[in-house]
Amino acid sequence: MAKHLFRLLICLSFLLVNTRASADVIIRDSDGRILIGRQISVLQSKQELTFADVIRSAGFKQYDKDVPNLGFSTVSTWLRFTVTNQTKNADLLLDVAYPILDEVEFFAPDAQNNYRGILMGEIRNFDTRKYQHPDYIFDLNVPYYTSKTYYLRIKSSEQLILPISINQKTDLWQFLSKENQLSGIFLGAVLIMFLYNLFIFFTVKDKSYLYYVTYVASVGLTQIGIKGFTFQYLWGNFPAFELKSVILFACLGAIAATLFTRSFLSTRQRARKFDVVLIIVIVLLSTALLLTLAGMVQVGFQLMQLSTTLFAFSILIVSAIVMRKGYRPAKFVFFSWSVLLIGAIIFALKDNGVLPYNTFTSYSMQGASVIEMALLSFGLADRINILKREKAESQAEALSIATENERIIREQNVILELKVSERTTALSESNQELNQTLEDLKQAQSQLVEAEKMASLGQLTAGIAHEINNPINFVTSNIKPLNRDIEIMLEALTVIENVGISDSSPADKQKQIKEYKEELDFDYLTHEIKHLVKGINEGATRTAEIVKGLKIFSRLDEDDLKKADINEGLESTMIIANNMLNKIKVIKHYGDLPKVECYAGKMNQVFLNIISNAVYAVHKKYGENEGGEITILTNHDEKNVFITIKDNGMGMDDKTQKRVFDPFFTTKDVGEGTGLGMSIAYNTIKKHNGTIGVDSVPGEGAAFVLQIPINH
Repeated sequence: MAKHLFRLLICLSFLLVNTRASADVIIRDSDGRILIGRQISVLQSKQELTFADVIRSAGFKQYDKDVPNLGFSTVSTWLRFTVTNQTKNADLLLDVAYPILDEVEFFAPDAQNNYRGILMGEIRNFDTRKYQHPDYIFDLNVPYYTSKTYYLRIKSSEQLILPISINQKTDLWQFLSKENQLSGIFLGAVLIMFLYNLFIFFTVKDKSYLYYVTYVASVGLTQIGIKGFTFQYLWGNFPAFELKSVILFACLGAIAATLFTRSFLSTRQRARKFDVVLIIVIVLLSTALLLTLAGMVQVGFQLMQLSTTLFAFSILIVSAIVMRKGYRPAKFVFFSWSVLLIGAIIFALKDNGVLPYNTFTSYSMQGASVIEMALLSFGLADRINILKREKAESQAEALSIATENERIIREQNVILELKVSERTTALSESNQELNQTLEDLKQAQSQLVEAEKMASLGQLTAGIAHEINNPINFVTSNIKPLNRDIEIMLEALTVIENVGISDSSPADKQKQIKEYKEELDFDYLTHEIKHLVKGINEGATRTAEIVKGLKIFSRLDEDDLKKADINEGLESTMIIANNMLNKIKVIKHYGDLPKVECYAGKMNQVFLNIISNAVYAVHKKYGENEGGEITILTNHDEKNVFITIKDNGMGMDDKTQKRVFDPFFTTKDVGEGTGLGMSIAYNTIKKHNGTIGVDSVPGEGAAFVLQIPINH
């Protein structure tokens, strides 16, 4: 009987030893890096515990996944594990690879089995760590064929995700070096996209680029902040900021991405309902940012997670809606955020133990972020190409009109020469024919003048259409939502009127009306109507200004000699020429002029011809670069008004100045001018009993000075 009892005790002892061994972390020579999540016991309490309480506690529970995901907790979480070393190397390293933990305290036994704690975490300056790395690395001194039990106290405002491993020193540094290389590649890609698109922003001044570079910078700081590199290299002596930095940059990045989406896709016009959702997302993210700044870090983190989830799905939906409406840049937004969402899903599945914890799953979010940012950058570039193509088409149309006008003028010149030759030959035969010839010459001259005017206007047709189309589009885009809001308002008035004439008590009526207005969001509806009406008014006002300028310029009564405001004529001419003034600065110094007796329409054509030549000279010198200037000055004395139009273009030599007013003389290339503009200007000023002169220095610009008598 005693023999059987002895055998039973041996079996039980062997079973207990094996049970313990199965829960221990056993280190063998072939092991380089071991994730110990399945060998960890976890103690989670509703209140803070002392180490003595933890040692005595029977509440530890075995974890069953390689990487523990312990959720959120406002108090410390305790971990326990036992290491059995079956190698002759006693110097092992414990690696807690989650840098954004607030507190990480490691308890190890000494030779007398007394425990001593080592505290790390974001609450302490980075340079207090023995190993200068974002991970929390502790020494494990486990002699050959011995076992030691260790404790970890973890506390964080963020979600507790704990990839904990035990490593041989060489293997750990090799692994961390590979991780650093991947993070370096990610950071390099972010810097390239940030600097490239920042340069483009300063070039094109498009606010979409500003939102995009803010988003790229914030995402980069968030991702490398999660890896702990911002704490290591940027603000290692500011742990109070480090505790909040990841949440702050994540909120800022999501806000910038939402603003970018609204601007890039014009969601206010193309997807109005979901634009409201995006505004709500911005409000939630701003609230999370403010809560974090106020010290409510855990609440801010949870609200940030909720907001970014809503934000990601909202952007996918709104980009899909806009893409279906045929707006091509929307596809870049849709596919970029699809890639990012896939990366986030892989990362989340890794954190929850569904997918294995490896390099691919750990860096899925960073890789997806790089792809997403690259696609958005391509989308911005594609939109610029679309705008360039539209501009090129407009210029091609204007060139076609100018070419056709030039062809008509040349044909008229040929006809004129033939008629002159015929009339000259027949001069001796009939004075009547000579008089007819003179009449034909006058008529041809008038046609040439009108043709030159039409050629000038033809070149500007596309620009004028563009100038007037913008405010008109603004009005038409606001009409439909305004009509809808007015119908809602009229329906609301009907409902309120029905409540007012009902038999309910005044208090009930007020309550019904108040509830109905809240349901209808009456205040927002009122604000929106005012905003739409304001937009329509601004568009109509701008359209009226352009039409007024065109009317003043055209002067249907130009054949009548009448008093006219020269400054007003110059302003209307600048409206006509506005589309040509690309990157040219216009400086105006108008004097207080009396009204001048003149042919107003013909004077406006003189101004347009001179300004067109000035624009051509400036573009010849500066091309598409900035620096070009056109200055307009007006003043008067007792008898005359003086108008000076000067530019800083390529200027003219003496030979060109002497011929500048000759008919058909031009320095422009074929197809760019007829040579009649300055001749018409000269004859028009002469008709007004005035003078026109030019002062120019090659390479420095030219100035045309007009003198017009106040009284004809």
